Amino acid sequence: MATSKDHTVTQIRFLTESSFVLRFSRDNMQFRTGQHIIVGLKGEMDQREYSIYSGENDDHLEILVKEVSNGNISSKLKHCKQGDILQVNGPFGSFGIETFYRNSHKHIFIATGTGISPFHSMVRTWPDINYTLIHGVRFSNEAYERSEYDPSRYILCTSKENNPDHKGRVTSFLAKFRVTSDMLFYLCGNGNMTYEVYHILRDKGVPAENIISEVYF
Repeated sequence: MATSKDHTVTQIRFLTESSFVLRFSRDNMQFRTGQHIIVGLKGEMDQREYSIYSGENDDHLEILVKEVSNGNISSKLKHCKQGDILQVNGPFGSFGIETFYRNSHKHIFIATGTGISPFHSMVRTWPDINYTLIHGVRFSNEAYERSEYDPSRYILCTSKENNPDHKGRVTSFLAKFRVTSDMLFYLCGNGNMTYEVYHILRDKGVPAENIISEVYF
């Protein structure tokens, strides 16, 4: 059952000038990897949904945040200090890997930007699953905590600069990606990406039921 509780900020680590991971007390919150929570500063009305970045077995909660211009929540969270209190509602959602598919399929994670969050949670929770992570960003420094993933399973797609993996959007990478019948596809990112990727995969013969999506705006 979703609950609303106070949680204490314990750490903030910056990944770029505008992107950071906010860590706060878990306080026994139970969640399934892939779910999201609603976060805001205690006593304030503004709140926003964030996928949980930490793993199911971690003793803390984390979210990955990118500061948005004129964004009420992200700018305030950026200035959090250890000991600040957050109001957290949740968890919510059903995005994730079904238990009976976990070890029987290849899991293809497709993310743009901070849409990588639920996949980070999945890999921390089940490091031995058969996965490939395709991450689309503008610049290579937005490959958030790339070292957390098996380097043979992480593919970076950069739209604004060259990198050894792929120069271009995830859609251009997927155009040449070979799909097999034992693959399940998980999409998390902006609406345009999920729409385009969905149709690319369907054109490649992937059944609709093998495509699971979580849309970020």
